[in-house]
Amino acid sequence: MSALDGTASARDLHRIAAPHPVTVAHEAATTPLFATPAVETIPRPDGAVLLRSRRPLKEYGRCVGVELMRWAREAPDRRFLAERDPSGAWAGVTYGEALEQVLGIGAWLLERDLSPERPVMVLSENSVEHGLLMLACLHVGIPIGSISPAYSLLSSDFLKLSRVAETLRPGLVYVADETRFGPALAAVRELQDALLVVGTGQEPSGRALSFRELSTARASSAVDRAFCAVSPDTIAKFMFTSGSMDEPKAVINDQRMLCSNQQAISQLWPFLEEPPVLVDWLPWHHTFGGNHNFNLTLFNGGTLYIDRGRPAPGGFEATLANLRDVPPTMMFNVPRAYDLLVGALRADRSLCERFFSRLRLLFYAAAALPQETWDALNALSLETLGRRVPLVSSWGLTETAPAATSCHYQAEQSGVIGLPLPGCELKLVPSGDKLEARVRGPNVTPGYWKRPDLTAECFDEEGFLRTGDAVTFVDAQRPELGLLFDGRLGEDFKLGTGTWVRVGALRLRAIAALSPLAQDVVITGHGRDEIGLLIVPQLDACRMLSGQRGGVALPDVVRHPSVRDRAASGLLALLRSAGGSSMQVTRALFLEEPLSIDAGELTDKGYVNQRAVLTRRAALVGRLYETPLDPSVITLPGATGVGAGGS
Repeated sequence: MSALDGTASARDLHRIAAPHPVTVAHEAATTPLFATPAVETIPRPDGAVLLRSRRPLKEYGRCVGVELMRWAREAPDRRFLAERDPSGAWAGVTYGEALEQVLGIGAWLLERDLSPERPVMVLSENSVEHGLLMLACLHVGIPIGSISPAYSLLSSDFLKLSRVAETLRPGLVYVADETRFGPALAAVRELQDALLVVGTGQEPSGRALSFRELSTARASSAVDRAFCAVSPDTIAKFMFTSGSMDEPKAVINDQRMLCSNQQAISQLWPFLEEPPVLVDWLPWHHTFGGNHNFNLTLFNGGTLYIDRGRPAPGGFEATLANLRDVPPTMMFNVPRAYDLLVGALRADRSLCERFFSRLRLLFYAAAALPQETWDALNALSLETLGRRVPLVSSWGLTETAPAATSCHYQAEQSGVIGLPLPGCELKLVPSGDKLEARVRGPNVTPGYWKRPDLTAECFDEEGFLRTGDAVTFVDAQRPELGLLFDGRLGEDFKLGTGTWVRVGALRLRAIAALSPLAQDVVITGHGRDEIGLLIVPQLDACRMLSGQRGGVALPDVVRHPSVRDRAASGLLALLRSAGGSSMQVTRALFLEEPLSIDAGELTDKGYVNQRAVLTRRAALVGRLYETPLDPSVITLPGATGVGAGGS
């Protein structure tokens, strides 16, 4: 759950009503969803403000394995992890079966000379086997690093994968499919001498072992000794940052971070006494999926249905099929997925009714949710159920395991990230006209693996983690209303006029104005007199508007007069809503080449690295500002110049 990347300016949006406990009728009882907001604020003479919850963090377990043992004892026959088998049926493990296999896998791992210096590395997507291997590592104190499959499957040079492998130097590598990952494995072979384990059902090559050998191993007394030795300080995972601002770093996640985070969440969400049911695709190599959602399921005795779908063209149908089959009690997702879901729910009444049938909560993170999507989700739940399903968010980073704040009340607009979790302190430090959020607590990382220099740089003199993210109060006079995300300090820039451009807020406004044509935008104008946009096209919407079929190349689609005219109209709407020169966009270009993961322009979670795009596409940025105006540039209707309007 990395930080939200922007929100419409809080100063321009309507006032939020006072937060209050939310309850929903559930069977015969009325169950409270949230704890009442309770925050303490301590202003400092230097302008900084400390925020902390008035609720003390209660005692939490020493390690994740305690929770697996608990639920294997209390609900051994309850389904824990499930995925579609080759026939399309749901298959997986109960809590009792999971513990039995974890103990055997743990015994096998302990015989392989694995350690923080020789950890386990997983290259594959979410799966039951991946989950069992992760739990076994956590149980016996062997660190695991789940790595973005994009580094293996979508990269042409495997540079990021090579850097990850060089950092970890793994003693064991797991891939579900040796053939699919063959080129990636070959690219990093010289960097590690690891055992290779491949998925059950595959015939392993001469150098590989089958996961079946691990999952059928017998438990041993060594597992009990190793489990008893696991402490809150034991390294649980190496989680790599998404690289949205710089190169991915190996963040140490210890057992304390994972356990304290889930304890804090449970204190704010009392409805978790009812075991949750999730249908979830969010990847386990990222903290949102791998720490927040996976652990929330485990710590509360829930069931996680692994979704193979993705919020992308051609991938979302699998998600919709899963939601028709298994209505969730909680939905965690990124804004792009909710945008697609709104369209599907509007088009299919039976799906809409099924989806909302037992839904307690909608939760978004990883990016800011456009207000129009927020409004649409609220309207759909109200129409279907006669009440709004709470729609909330949070804020945190890979370094905070992941949550640092929680909007544990119903806000009245998108972008509210709430208040600090119990046990977690925020220090809001003035940075220009913004407030940087810094974090301290048991959920915060002890540092970066093999990078003491970065570790020293990222903590201030009081031990607060410097996040580089800005926040603002919804109402400084009423701190209980919570915080709004206010962008990333490293993305903002000055125009040549000296005016600051707040990229996060402008990005959201621009996407809304260019809807449905823009999947995302990159803001230009550093050191120039005018703001421009590089538009990441939403290809399906552009094709539909242009009337062109799937075989037409991307450049021809975005150059179509209908697409250009609609984009020009969007620029005009954006200009009319601008409150000053920092929001006035005068020109735009559609990207005709997809964003590159290899070049760091796009994270596998879908976040656009503004800095990397501007650097790699400097020539394209220059074209935006050429005189005379380049014909490919889209400008405001009525503007003078060759590229005006849809010409």
